[in-house]
Parts: sequence; C-alpha cells; structure tokens
Amino acid sequence: MRRREFIALFGGVALWPLAARAQEPGRIYRLGSLFGAPRGAPLHIAFFEGLRRFGFIEGQNLVADPHGYGLRAEQLADHASEVAKVGVDVIVCSGDAAIRAAQQATKTIPILAATDDMIGSRFAGSLAKPDGNVTGVSMLSDELNGKRQEILMEVLPGVRRMAALDDVRTHSPQRLQILQDAARARGVELSVYQVAKPEEIAGAIEVANSAGAAALNVLGSLLLFSNRKIIFGSVAKLSLPAIYQSPEMAEVDGFIAYGPSLMKIYRDMLPRQLAALLRGAKVSDVPVEQPTEFELAINLRTAKALGLSIPEAFLLRADKVIE
Repeated sequence: MRRREFIALFGGVALWPLAARAQEPGRIYRLGSLFGAPRGAPLHIAFFEGLRRFGFIEGQNLVADPHGYGLRAEQLADHASEVAKVGVDVIVCSGDAAIRAAQQATKTIPILAATDDMIGSRFAGSLAKPDGNVTGVSMLSDELNGKRQEILMEVLPGVRRMAALDDVRTHSPQRLQILQDAARARGVELSVYQVAKPEEIAGAIEVANSAGAAALNVLGSLLLFSNRKIIFGSVAKLSLPAIYQSPEMAEVDGFIAYGPSLMKIYRDMLPRQLAALLRGAKVSDVPVEQPTEFELAINLRTAKALGLSIPEAFLLRADKVIE
C-alpha cells in the first residue's frame, strides 16, 4: 500500500512525533499489523475483544491497520516499512518472519509479538527485561514438540516410523535433531518434512505418508496453525493420525493436541501487554511472557474415523475429550 493511504487511514497526525502525541489528551492510538491470517480469524477477533476490556476500542480511541492481515511472506518487509514510516504506536505481529521484518523496519517503535521461542530466535536476550524493541509471548514450542512426540508414541505404541511437519523458519537443525534422537531411543524412526508456505503443506504430508510414516507430529508454528484446515484435510484423506500444538485444533478436526490455548494467549496475554505499551510503558518493562497452562485434548470422532481405540487410562488424563 502507498504511504499516502496510510496517512489517510491514520489521520493527519500520523507523522507527528511519538512523544508529542503521547502527551495529547484524548489521543487516538494507532496499531500497525503484520499477520498471515485474515482480519476475521478467530484469534484476531479474540485479540480485539481482549483490548476492549482494557479500554482500547476500535472506532473510538483505537485505529488498527486493516491492511496488515492476510500477508504473504514476501509482503512482510514492504508492509513493515510502511507502518514504520507513518509512526504507529506499536506494531503487532506473529511468527519469526514477521518479527524480523518489523525489526528491520524500526529500532524504536515497540513490537508486540507471539512466536515460538523469543530467546532462541534472539528477539529478546531476557524474558524479564527485553533488551530491544520486541516483547510479547514465547510459546515454548521446542519443549512442547518433544512432549507431543511422546504422547503420540504412547497412544500409538506399535508405530515405528513417524514424521514431523515443520515450518522451515521456526526450528533450528539442532532442535530437530533432538526430536529425532529421542524417537530413535524408543525404536522409532522420525523424518522431518519442512515447508515455507501454505501451498507446500499438502505435498509434504503426502510425501511423508508415501515414505511410510504412520503418524505425524505437527510442530508448533503459527504458519501451520493458520493453515490447519489444509493439514486436517490432508491427514483425513490419508487416514494419518496427527498431534497438534493447541487444544483448539483438537476441538475442530484434529486427532490429539497438547499445549497452551492460543485463544487465551490472544484474548488475555497479548492485550494486557499491549495496553501497558500504549499507556507508555517501555518495552524493557513489559516482560516476555510464557504460557503456564497446558491442555491435553483428544477428539474421539476423529479417532473413530481413523479406526483407533484410545486406552481408557489416556482418556482419564485428558483435559478435554471431544465426542
């Protein structure tokens, strides 16, 4: 989008110095956005509902960039540059690629983000005192990927070949090797299939199935979460059991899921952090948060469609059983 369109969107004061606007009574707050999911996605609806509880309401005292949603990877850098030029109060985004684009566009505007590993990806040197202009939520994906792998092997004890579906921008080769070593220690061969964009997902799952994988660990990734319908359709067609990163995925069509509720992260955690930044807190005074609650969910309808019988002991451990 051209810069003049941003100025029209954010009003004639879009280029005023940030410090001057911070002292303006009854000010309008302006958000820049960098998201792959559309504006109407449930997570984004939850996010703006959460902001209302803190007194930030679109159409009243909040203007949100409507063009920062549904972006492809190759559009992130240009859009980040545009929102930085017009001087928004905060840039909100998700995923490593979007954060890097925002960091390259500005070193001064606060960036609020949700991603898999803030420290491992070097977006923050400390959880307690972020040392740059990025804070937000770090979702512990590396630790939870291993736990999900264990759960899948427990539910499918006879499986000897598994696959992991990975976003190529999310996990380091060292972390992927840890998963493979852990599987090998239990007599299971794990192959990793990496994707960089949505149109590669279905093909990667088909290749994994053709190579003999009898189960799939969908690794923590906002790209994979945002494109979960593609994954659901692909594994259903192949009758391939899969485990996912958040309980919301099992509540729809996913077989099993283990992890934090992304809905709670977007509805509760991120709005609270954003409210602090909009009210003048420095990024270094808004700690990076990590989820503390994790849910195990299993969808018995999907299990039945896969022809799988789930042990009673496992069902008793589940936080959610979808029938």
